[in-house]
Order: sequence, then C-alpha cells, then structure tokens
Amino acid sequence: MIEVKNVFKYYGNVMALDDVSFTVNEGEVVGFLGPNGAGKSTMMNIITGYLSSTSGDASVCGIDVLENPDEAKKKIGFLPEQPPLYREMKVSEYLNFVYDLKKCTLNRKAHVDEIMAVTKIANVRDRLIGNLSKGYRQRVGIAQALVGNPPVMIFDEPTVGLDPKQIIEIRNLIRNLGKNHTVILSTHILSEVQSVCDRILIINEGRLIADEKTENIARVAGSDRRYTVKIAGPRRDILRELRALSGVRSAEDTGDGDADGAAFDVEAERGIDIRKSLFNMLASKGWPIMELIPRGMSLEDVFVRIMDEDERRRTAPEGRRGGKE
Repeated sequence: MIEVKNVFKYYGNVMALDDVSFTVNEGEVVGFLGPNGAGKSTMMNIITGYLSSTSGDASVCGIDVLENPDEAKKKIGFLPEQPPLYREMKVSEYLNFVYDLKKCTLNRKAHVDEIMAVTKIANVRDRLIGNLSKGYRQRVGIAQALVGNPPVMIFDEPTVGLDPKQIIEIRNLIRNLGKNHTVILSTHILSEVQSVCDRILIINEGRLIADEKTENIARVAGSDRRYTVKIAGPRRDILRELRALSGVRSAEDTGDGDADGAAFDVEAERGIDIRKSLFNMLASKGWPIMELIPRGMSLEDVFVRIMDEDERRRTAPEGRRGGKE
C-alpha cells in the first residue's frame, strides 16, 4: 500500500532523513514514533507529495509520488500537524469546498453527511470553524482528509494541544478509521501509539532504528532479559555473586524482601539465558530461589532503551560497532 525505498532528505548540508526504507501493508495502522526533530514530519510530507526527497522513492498504492503526484494524492487523506482550515467558513461550507477541490465524484450530500457522522461533527455543521473548540477543529481536519474516501490516511501529531477527553475521542476515531483504511500516525506520544497502532516504526535523527509489531516491540529492546528474583541468603554476598555471574549485565538489590528472602533485579546480556547458570550458582552456595519473575517493560522504557542503544552504536569507536553490547 505504501512503500518507501532508500529515502534521503537534505536541507542544505543538514541531513533530515538518512536512507529510510519501510512498507505499510493494506489495512495496517502504523505508528511513526520519534522525538521532536527526528524527521517524522519530513517523512510524512514526502509520502504525501508536499516535499520531494533528495534521493530515493516513495509510492502509494503502486503510484510513484514524484512521477505521478496528482494520482498518488488521490489515494491519500492527510491531516498535517496544523489542520488546513478556513476559520471564516462554516463546517458544511468548508467540506463542500474541499469536495470541489478534490474533484470528488461521489454523491455530494450523502458523502459529506456520512463524513460528518463518522467524525461526529454533524451537530456543528452550521457553525463557523473559527468558533469551534480545538478538539472540534481537529475533527473537521480529519473530516477533510476523508473527503473522496481515500484508502490511505496519514495523521501528523493529531492530538497535540488537546485536553485529555479530546485526546481519547480522537484516538477512538482514528482506531475506528483503521477498520476501513490504511493509517500512518506520526507522533512523539508513546501512549498514543500503544493504544491505536498495530505496528511501530521508530525514527531517530533521520534514521529508522526499529520496525516491529506493537506487541513485539519490547523484544527489540531486550526486555525479555530482565528478572526479579527472590533469594534466601545473605544480601551482600548474593549481590556480589550475581554481579560476578557470567552473562549478567546488571544486578541490583531492590530493598524489598521478607522472611523468605531478599529481592534483586537482574538483567542478562543480549542473547543470553541466565536462568540455568543462576540456578546452578545459587544451588552451589546453598541459597534457595524462592521466586523468579520475568519483568516486562512499558513502551516508555522500551523507547528509552532503543534510543540509548542507538546512541551507543553511533558514538562507539569504529572497531567496536556491531560487537557485544
């Protein structure tokens, strides 16, 4: 449905996108995640044809965005970070104006009425856009993207500046749109991606550093390597032996525990299962394991871990790149 191949984008000598490639399949809701300034909006503008790439290709529904921009844009509904609204127009007047701009051929009244029903703005159809709340203006922005019923929807920071209730409403709307459209949601809000998207792309300083299904994204950061273990025995001695155990990246005393033992957080090196060696070491010391619990990570933890590991890779000496972390 959407294909991006080896896209570079320079602004003068500044590289905004560095060899970005990914695909979005039909019916997917994909989150494009990254910190402010990472290149998200630049990538969205290239896909929608608002910007040209310095090199590389982007296509929508098999149509090259640069070679056939008009045809490609017919397949896309786009909500930029600042919705393209005419505040002096009424809602219905504006949507009919967009209908004409897009040269839509669907039944005008039925189509516009359906869009207003889907976005829940029918009750403000005769009000001036400039007099609406920001949440309603955002809904009108989504409504204009739906005119013509394009198969691909792209939303750039759709909930910025909204209050918590409005955020929930817009997220629910996007989730429902994902049932009938392919959606890309560009955001820096982690909870937004987790609640709406099937898949996550993470971009940092113009480079794509992760591409994974939402439920699997924690594996990219190695969150399956962390455990909380309760051990019966002397705290200081246990902590010393845990830190000395081969394959252990870090070990910390949590300060928790009871009469059955003390609790420790233990993290293994990437690709190493420490459970057997941990059991054997503790058994040899006569320190029983009372409890061993795998520790999950929140999306915030995963995001920070992925960003930190990307930073280490970029700043590591040339000879150390690609080696054991």
